[in-house]
Amino acid sequence: MTSRASHSREEHSREWFEEWFDHPLYLQAYLHRDQDEAARCARTILDLTGLNHVPPPLSVLDIACGAGRHALEFARLGLVVTANDLSPFLLNRAKELALNEGLPMEFTLQDMRKIRTETRFNLIVQLFSSFGYFESDREDRDIIANISTMLRPDGWYVLDLLNPYHLKRHFVPRTERKAGVLAITEERSLTERHVTKRITLHEENGREHSFTESVRIYTPDEATELLGSNGFRVERIVGDYDGHAFNHDLSPRMMLFARPEPSRS
Repeated sequence: MTSRASHSREEHSREWFEEWFDHPLYLQAYLHRDQDEAARCARTILDLTGLNHVPPPLSVLDIACGAGRHALEFARLGLVVTANDLSPFLLNRAKELALNEGLPMEFTLQDMRKIRTETRFNLIVQLFSSFGYFESDREDRDIIANISTMLRPDGWYVLDLLNPYHLKRHFVPRTERKAGVLAITEERSLTERHVTKRITLHEENGREHSFTESVRIYTPDEATELLGSNGFRVERIVGDYDGHAFNHDLSPRMMLFARPEPSRS
């Protein structure tokens, strides 16, 4: 995919997601993110995969856990959780929350393109549009291929994407909002393949910070083909975190539930 930081960067500087997700103001900008929503999402995943009826222990890998909203919910539900992220800042926040609750979790700091583990998981999740960040579709395919090597033959992979049809129908080019003492301006652009958001944070002291988020958009057919060409079959697609059936026009999300093809070694 094509993405650039909001200011010029030298050849070897960090990619947009490394810079923005590791910034101290990131969590403050997204104070409104809903923990109840994360809890519903985790329960829906376990219900629809049937894993809530499988005897423990059950292992789950949250590939891009961020500050741990979903990973913590899986741990609260009794799963053996490995929470991975590329941002030390967000991963440390997840560790603090787990420690405060006494939740036994493993944390790994790895790029999702290169993640390695000896564990074969019952469930691997990639939630809240944590996919499609990279320069090329080949990198997305490599991620899926790598995931197939970390999953048990009877396991599940859940990939949570934006619904591109709903996004286009409800697209808002510019918004302004407050998050605590921060004033935030968000300017969006949309193409057939990407949604890009330029975020400007205004502090009380007058300082400004600008960042860019850019995510590859996949149609249902494209996402299904992406998974199918890397050894998965899509069992179902749901349109929200409560598990309602996917509707092209009405569903805000496109959450694909996939399993390894039986012929996979």
